[in-house]
Amino acid sequence: METSTPPPHFEASTSGVSLPRPTDTSERITSLDTLRGFALLGILLMNVVGFGLYSRAYDNPTSAGGATGANLWIWIVLHILAEGKMRCLFSLVFGASVVLLTSRLEGRPDNGDIYYRRTLWLLVFGVVHAYLLWQGDILYPYALCALALYPFRRMRAKTLMIIGVSALIALSAFSSYQGFTRRTDMLAAKAAAAKAERKETLSEEETSAKEDWEKLLKRRNPPEDVLQKDAAKWQGNFISVVKARGALVNDWNSSPYYYPGNLDIWGMMFLGMALFKYGVLSAKKSLRFYLLLMLGGYAVGGGINTYTAWQLVRSHFDPIVHSFSFCVYDLGRLAVALGHLSLIMILCQTGSLRFLTTRLGAVGQMAFTNYIMTSTICAFVFTGYGFGLYGMLERYQLYYIVAGISVFQLIASPIWLRHYRFGPLEWCWRALTYWKRPPMRLSQPLVAPELIPPAAPV
Repeated sequence: METSTPPPHFEASTSGVSLPRPTDTSERITSLDTLRGFALLGILLMNVVGFGLYSRAYDNPTSAGGATGANLWIWIVLHILAEGKMRCLFSLVFGASVVLLTSRLEGRPDNGDIYYRRTLWLLVFGVVHAYLLWQGDILYPYALCALALYPFRRMRAKTLMIIGVSALIALSAFSSYQGFTRRTDMLAAKAAAAKAERKETLSEEETSAKEDWEKLLKRRNPPEDVLQKDAAKWQGNFISVVKARGALVNDWNSSPYYYPGNLDIWGMMFLGMALFKYGVLSAKKSLRFYLLLMLGGYAVGGGINTYTAWQLVRSHFDPIVHSFSFCVYDLGRLAVALGHLSLIMILCQTGSLRFLTTRLGAVGQMAFTNYIMTSTICAFVFTGYGFGLYGMLERYQLYYIVAGISVFQLIASPIWLRHYRFGPLEWCWRALTYWKRPPMRLSQPLVAPELIPPAAPV
């Protein structure tokens, strides 16, 4: 009878039973870490706008931060190449990590326990992060959506791909519905406004339509006094900032679990699970495959996103044009994201720009720590309990801060990983997931005494 050694993701206990443990450095998929690091740094390109400017400036530069010259060009370039694309990559990698984690634990009775414990701890981290550091937190919604993924882990890649694409098609259909609804609201509001100008009496419904549309326009492009009041809250003391942040978090996180917006996350996560099973995310496909995917992704996505950028600028960021742009939003961003993904896989396969890819891989290996670090730095730079620069910089000036943070993480992450197996928060998350303290220093033996239970009685 043949015997086999435990797979590399298990520790052998003295009782002969394999114990789950965190992934060792030597077992990591470097292409996945590199892609994660690239996406993480790219996400800051977009998040910094939410840290430093009025919230509506994220996708409407006319509301704050400048909409001409360098400010406008930065918005255009990022709309084409980064907005939504980096979050897409991060979701794809997260989906891949679901398959990777559960496959490494396959066959163990506590497979599900580990998965759900890991996910629920991520949810807790997300809540704390959202209220104390960054209102645009992604950990909480990722954890919520991940709770539904476990039963799908063994599905064929083709089935997962169909589910992911179907989710994105449904989201596009919902975006179309929202576009037509907003246009109907606008027409009703304009008709009511014209009637009011003729001094005719408005019905309750007409009055409501007119007021609702005026409120929407005011939120999108608030007057200077509103911007000043908004800035005062973020430039205030810690309590003032937490209140301002909490109002946004409560608004964004109060949607029901089945709200169509979650189809964005679910769709990309399912696609990530499928692409990992196909070997796309682990650089296992041919160079020709990645070249064709890169060229096709950039051609299709670049074309779509350039067109929507042109339409938005041409219309002076009209809310109706903006709503209808979301009908092709997911196709455009997924295509460009696949172009980025393919470029990273090509670099990993060929060994090109190794000085950069190894640093991106280190950033990705410490993605949790670097993500929270970014929020901590930005919260200190922009809010009143730090430098209080909220609302004081133009859009293009925000990217001096982005450059500083990115360079620091590209330098510091590899240095840290020369001495430690995990980033600080990665270590904490793993310890909470496995209920064991994994060895932190590389000099420590991987099979730490506390990971080995007493031998079973004979």
